[in-house]
Amino acid sequence: MRGRLVTMRNNAGNLFLKQGDALIELMVGITVERVQRQLAGQIAFRARALIKFHHNALCGRLSLAVNRLHRYLAQRTVYQFAAQSNAKQPHRIRGCGMKPVPATMTAVGFVSPGAPEVLRPEALPVPTPGAGQVLLRVAYAGVNRPDVIQRQGFYPPPPGASPIPGLEVSGQVVAMGADVTTPFLGQMVCALVAGGGYAEYCLAEAALCLPVPEGLPLDQAAALPETLFTVWHNVFERGWASEGERVLVHGGTSGIGTMAILLGKLFGLEVIVTCGGPDKCAAAQALGAAHAIDYKASDFVEEVARITHGDGVHLVLDMVAGDYVARNLKCLADDGRHVTIAVQGGVRAELNMAEVMRRRLTLTGSTLRPRSNEFKGLLADEIHKTVWPLVSDGMLRPVMDMTFPLREAAAAHTRMEAGTHIGKIVLAAYQ
Repeated sequence: MRGRLVTMRNNAGNLFLKQGDALIELMVGITVERVQRQLAGQIAFRARALIKFHHNALCGRLSLAVNRLHRYLAQRTVYQFAAQSNAKQPHRIRGCGMKPVPATMTAVGFVSPGAPEVLRPEALPVPTPGAGQVLLRVAYAGVNRPDVIQRQGFYPPPPGASPIPGLEVSGQVVAMGADVTTPFLGQMVCALVAGGGYAEYCLAEAALCLPVPEGLPLDQAAALPETLFTVWHNVFERGWASEGERVLVHGGTSGIGTMAILLGKLFGLEVIVTCGGPDKCAAAQALGAAHAIDYKASDFVEEVARITHGDGVHLVLDMVAGDYVARNLKCLADDGRHVTIAVQGGVRAELNMAEVMRRRLTLTGSTLRPRSNEFKGLLADEIHKTVWPLVSDGMLRPVMDMTFPLREAAAAHTRMEAGTHIGKIVLAAYQ
């Protein structure tokens, strides 16, 4: 309160000053300004984090409702267009002509973990969609590295998920559970699923389905969800990538790597990749990578320093972990971000934390499969709004490697483990 005495101890004795005197006002002003700067910095940092990680939550239920309405209207337009197209071309599987749902289906799973040969087709009951779910007649299922790790016994499905491998599918909606407004019966969609993709029928959360636009083949549609959701979240949301920044991506010709190249090119990033061999490097550069480093022939740390003239990259998307982490940090510019999405090189890393502090580096990572359906639904809304128009316009298409029949899933896993593939491997449930 103004007029209150402030006592200051000094060798000369007591000095009594009243609040309002010049010295006190100066001290208060400095303190207030300092606090304001600190608060402004904290608010800016937290706001950026919230916008990047949970921007939909900032607007709460209203934002979610608006996004879902946009998706509803967009999917209805796609469905109506597809149905009209199908009326003119009845032989095409687009929006009509649904077959009766049988009681049983063929699915590919395994009893005990092991080599690719443990994958075997079996007859199982067709699942029934619950609240918020749809049943898809699967056209194609994507094959991903997590499927291989699950088959090896190191990546069990989350509670409640199907034990059948397969994290992404394309197909036709043939049944709907309660509280589902979109997608519509008969509509062709692709979906991110927590399991069950290696089958003729698969359950999917309605919120995680995206409409297959006219002109997008169903095999390519099945190859989109897992890599697109993973790259978008980890590069642009968790990794804060912005136009004009440099990104280092390991495994440049994998499904994740090729998607990172394609999205990076579309959103103004300079993507540097590592690949195993000159042919893969050439393939990565043909897709749009600014630089491709053959990690078998040269040290990628030295190459990144050479390419960037010692400035480093702003972001590393790491699928290796292990001893790569310390080397990745050497590639980062000050204030750089390191995002881990797989641990193919080991789960442990030795770091110089003083270097992390001195250069203000950020280390983070994520796994998508165990995240809540609410989170993945928000992510699907963001992708539908931001990226799906590029898919509809034909500007974004996945890089395809090979297609195997569903019953030959073991051969598909063998190819993936060999590491010779470029792009996505998919399984055809029907032709």
